[in-house]
Amino acid sequence: MALTPEEMREKINAVVVVMATPFNEDGSIDFQGLKATTQFLVDRCKDKRFVLVPTGSTGEYYAMSPDEQIKVIETVIETVDGQLPVVAGTAAAGTQQTIALSQAAEKAGADGVQVVLPFYHVPSEEGLYRHFVEVADALDIGLMIYNNPAVSKLWMPPHIMARCSEHPHIVADKENTPDVTQYKAMRDAVDPKQMSVLCGLGDLQFAYEAALGCP
Repeated sequence: MALTPEEMREKINAVVVVMATPFNEDGSIDFQGLKATTQFLVDRCKDKRFVLVPTGSTGEYYAMSPDEQIKVIETVIETVDGQLPVVAGTAAAGTQQTIALSQAAEKAGADGVQVVLPFYHVPSEEGLYRHFVEVADALDIGLMIYNNPAVSKLWMPPHIMARCSEHPHIVADKENTPDVTQYKAMRDAVDPKQMSVLCGLGDLQFAYEAALGCP
């Protein structure tokens, strides 16, 4: 059974592993390799505070069809078999496409979804807020916002994140700003009981973010 949003809010304070997707030489997905990779992670991470994220940036979701994305998510969930939380990357440039992918991930048994800010076009602040609220409204599982300006070319500011955190299904911010003052402003803006603010680039940023209370 998938985690509730409340359970995901607690479980997401963990090491979040964004999985790679293995491909064959012809460009098709190597599902046997994916199963082996997933089992390798389960064997080393189960009973510890780890979360697996298939079809995220490292998983090259942007190079897959929607059907391929869902098949990857299903394969990971089946292999994990409840031993670790699985938060599926379900981002798309449009709201309705993101909803469709997120609902399919929920149906497959994902414990939550990770959604990067809309890319290519740059929405207004109100449009950004409405995008995430509409996605969250369509789900019964938790949603983690991936606030990554490097790929989406915009950054959700703290006052909009605080509004998003009031939605019961929006439970975390995977925060990728490289600016320490922006990170501190984000942590100051949201209630940690409503939303966890995670370190998006641990190897580069955790040293200073830990000092500011990053879980």
